[in-house]
Order: sequence, then structure tokens, then C-alpha cells
Amino acid sequence: MELRAYGRSSGLVIDPVEKKPLFHVFPGGRLLSFGTIGCNLGCRYCQNWGLSRGRDERALGVEASPEVVAEVAERSGCVGVAFTYNDPVVFAEYAIDCACAARERGLLSVAVTAGSIVGRAREAFFGAMDAANVDLKAMAPEFYRRLCLGDIGPVLETLCWLRDGARVWFEVTNLLIPGHNDAVPDVDRLVAWFAEHLGPDVPLHFTAFRPAYRMLDTPPTAAATLRRARRQGRAAGLRYVYVGNVLDPAGEATYCPGCGRPVVRRWGYRSDPSGLDAQGHCRGCGTRVPGLFEAAARSSPRDAADGPEDPRLA
Repeated sequence: MELRAYGRSSGLVIDPVEKKPLFHVFPGGRLLSFGTIGCNLGCRYCQNWGLSRGRDERALGVEASPEVVAEVAERSGCVGVAFTYNDPVVFAEYAIDCACAARERGLLSVAVTAGSIVGRAREAFFGAMDAANVDLKAMAPEFYRRLCLGDIGPVLETLCWLRDGARVWFEVTNLLIPGHNDAVPDVDRLVAWFAEHLGPDVPLHFTAFRPAYRMLDTPPTAAATLRRARRQGRAAGLRYVYVGNVLDPAGEATYCPGCGRPVVRRWGYRSDPSGLDAQGHCRGCGTRVPGLFEAAARSSPRDAADGPEDPRLA
């Protein structure tokens, strides 16, 4: 399937970088985003199941060579390209070639992936990327077997490999599913492993589940559950813990680890990075926030005037 999909996508869409989600990569920037069809996992709750479980090649309606993808991204004023919607490890050859074409034009390449990839394939795939968001679905092997038809082992290995010297900025997402991985012990186990193996500076996103695919009878995640998980992450020593798929300006903001002031404010997918300088330093105290922020100062605050002023961010 991956080779039949080469040069053909299920659509080219300009997305905010925050949608991936990546909060420490060029806030307010845009990415030319696309996927193909297929996946190497079988998640019962997949939000994009029409593509990930798809077998109809008619969904690959847009023909675009790697050079065309890079050209369109540059012409559209994007900071890079993103391989998303279905897992790019199943169209790795196409993604790698697009990443190389983007790099020739000075653009970023971003992978949104479940991280289920091993060995030399992992090195080749991520070697072409500048940033990634990895979906860590749970810390329980039985969760992966029962709900994802996969194995947690390669995912944890990928995360540790990214930590240990890969030149890829990465962030991690955990989708909290009521009754399956959202209990206090579940989150404690995840953030404890995260703090020990990935450290305090890798951003962690707790995002809300919405009923989909074969789990339509499972309720959506409560906002209170996300906020509680964020508190657990911060209590474990993680500096950058976020909530997603709900409107929560306090839980979406990036705070300076030095002085505590909000340096990037967010309202959904809109960002105001004016609290950072061009290199990602806090304008208040000079502390550097880790990430890829060089474009933040060149981007005017995107739609910031439309966002509500939240007193919790003052």
C-alpha cells in the first residue's frame, strides 16, 4: 500500500502547527499537512479511521511529487510540511523524499506518528525529520494489545531513541479515554515513566477523547479530567504539560520555567508568542524555553486580539 501511495495524498491542507499538536515549534506558524491511507496499528477509537483503515485507493485523489509538495508549502508561506492524518511510517519512502525536498527549501518536516517503528527503519525515518509528535497511548501493554492491536515496546523504544541524541524536536500526546487510561493510577504511571526516561523538558499533551469508529458508546473526556492529569504531570516534575481538544487558555499556555510568566498564550489553534524573543528566551527574565522558536518573533501574534483575556494568564 505504501508504494502504491507514493506521490499521491489524501489531500493537502494548511494547518496550524498547534493542531499537530506541537507547542514548542514556531508558534503561530502553518504547516502544509497531508497523509495517505493505511496504518500499522488498529486503534478501535481512531479519529481518522476513514483514512487509517481505508483500502480504497480512490481516496488518494491528489497527485503531488515531493518537489511539488515542497514548492506548494513554500509558496503558501508555511514553515514546513507535516505528515499526518494516517501514520507516516506506512508511507515512509514518500515522507522521507518530501522531507528532503522541503529541507532543500529551508522548510521543516514534521511527523505525527504513533512511534511504532523499529531499528534501521526508525533511524532512516526520523533522520529526515525536524520535529515529531509521538502518540503514547497508555503505559499498559494490555491497552495496546486490546484497543490498538499493537505492542507498546517499539513505542517506548522510539521515545527513548529520540531522547538519546536524535536531532529531532519531539513532543508527546496522550489521549485520555474514559474508563480505559484516564484513572489517577494510569496517569501517575505514565508521568512517572515520562519524568524518569524523557525528562522534565519534553512537552506532554493530555487531549480529550471524542467518540469515534468502534468506540461510539464511550463518553467524551471531561475537561476536569484533563486538568487533573495536567496537575499530576506537573507534580511529577514535568515543566511543559498541556491540555488539548478543549478550550482552556491556562492549560494551553507555555510558562517560563524561570519566572513563571506566560510566554506563549493560546486560544485553541491561535497563538501569541510575543513573550519570547527570536531564540526562544523569555522577554521577562531571559530563561530559554526549549524548542524550535526561531520563527516566532518573525510571526505576528496570530489572531491574538480575538482571543479572550483570561485572568489566570495574567
